[in-house]
Amino acid sequence: MKFSILFPHLRPWVLGLAHVWPATIIKPNFAIWEVFHILSLVLLGGGAILVGLRLAGAGLKDEPPSAVYRGLAPTLVTGVVGVVVTGLLIGMANAERLYDSAAFVAKMLALVAGVILTFGALRPVALADGRVGRGSVMALVAGGGVWLLAVWVFLTGGLITPGLFHVLTAAALGVFAVSRGRTRTLFTGGVVVILALMYLATHVFIAAGDLDHADPANVALAWLMAAWIFGAAVVTGRSLPQDASALPSPRLAAVVGGLTVLVWVTAAAAGRWIAFA
Repeated sequence: MKFSILFPHLRPWVLGLAHVWPATIIKPNFAIWEVFHILSLVLLGGGAILVGLRLAGAGLKDEPPSAVYRGLAPTLVTGVVGVVVTGLLIGMANAERLYDSAAFVAKMLALVAGVILTFGALRPVALADGRVGRGSVMALVAGGGVWLLAVWVFLTGGLITPGLFHVLTAAALGVFAVSRGRTRTLFTGGVVVILALMYLATHVFIAAGDLDHADPANVALAWLMAAWIFGAAVVTGRSLPQDASALPSPRLAAVVGGLTVLVWVTAAAAGRWIAFA
């Protein structure tokens, strides 16, 4: 899925964006604006991770979720404004490349999902100290649906598909952070085994450069990793009423926090894979 396929009649307009103000000023200093864009994503993602982990029963446990969010609200708002403004500017200066990029579509979808989840679900749930209202549930469903569409674009995007390993890594680290005891030990051991199988499959049993066999092996093991992470998340979620008893809706609040983190990781991963596709 690319914007050039969805809206082919816009190509003349897109080609002209790089030759009008402010793109003519941005393009000679593209790398500088790219750094500002990445820093904005770091601010936004970092703030979302801290609030999301607190809702999932990990992280800054000494503070109620509302206090954590209020302390990070300026960071989140600054990150969103920075991402949007710098994204529009560098997008104009690089419009033709983005127009033909499936990774850009995935990033835009993840960005929309991130805004919906951060301000429609994460914010009200955190300010209510874990209580999930009807509006938050609606935002969770809407944002989650848009995120799944972004993941689908990633999955079917050819060269950008390996970027989903970043999302899997973030999910694995999130489960590790909130799991406890035997669950954490078994989960970590399973991840290590799957990673070892990936290495053996693509560096030992399959000859280097034999992509016809290496790619299916990587895909199968990636699905196995995703299933393992999801299963561990479910098991961990079942114990949240005991681990995070201070929250009124611990399991649903954990879903809000965890999904918000994954959405911003997806947006960042898609942005990085624009250059590789």
